[in-house]
Amino acid sequence: QMRLYWGLVPAAGVGRRMGGVVPKQYQSLNGKLVIEHAIARLLDHPLIARVYVALSREDHYWDGCCYAGHTGIVRVQGGRERSHSVLNALCRIQEEADPEDWVLVHDAARPCLRATDIDLLVGELAGDPVGGILAGRLSDTVKLEEQPGVVAETLPREHLWRAFTPQMFRLGLLHESLSAALQAGRSVTDEASAIELRGLK
Repeated sequence: QMRLYWGLVPAAGVGRRMGGVVPKQYQSLNGKLVIEHAIARLLDHPLIARVYVALSREDHYWDGCCYAGHTGIVRVQGGRERSHSVLNALCRIQEEADPEDWVLVHDAARPCLRATDIDLLVGELAGDPVGGILAGRLSDTVKLEEQPGVVAETLPREHLWRAFTPQMFRLGLLHESLSAALQAGRSVTDEASAIELRGLK
């Protein structure tokens, strides 16, 4: 059976780490908003059926986005944390999708995704029961802090990777994993960590 692919963009964050008045996803980059670049990467891919965007209730910027009235976009209520936003969107996707369908969760502030990245993810995971993520090997030297401002040791980086998005998982499995993690009060900063808490690879 053919599985459908759904895009999910959690965009309810205010980007505190980056600073500034305007959230990072609404800053301008090369003539477009950062979020417009991010959404376009998913929406323009021939496999992706629809893109769900989780937005804060107080979001006053979305109406200025070129995708605000787009038929391929579904606006969803965002949550307190990224994981709550993703879960809200997954609940909406489940209304029209099969549990075995794929969901690609992509950060609103990552505009540099290539179509070939999505192709790679889809190709590698075609028959996988769980899913996977895009990642890059860490090239920086990484230090472990002993106490504030004091280095304890240098960590070997051979096995360290930086997690990117999209993170692509089976819809039903991701919904269950994220729900269980939040109910258990576990902190999940990305979708993969919720899957990992289930003991899955």
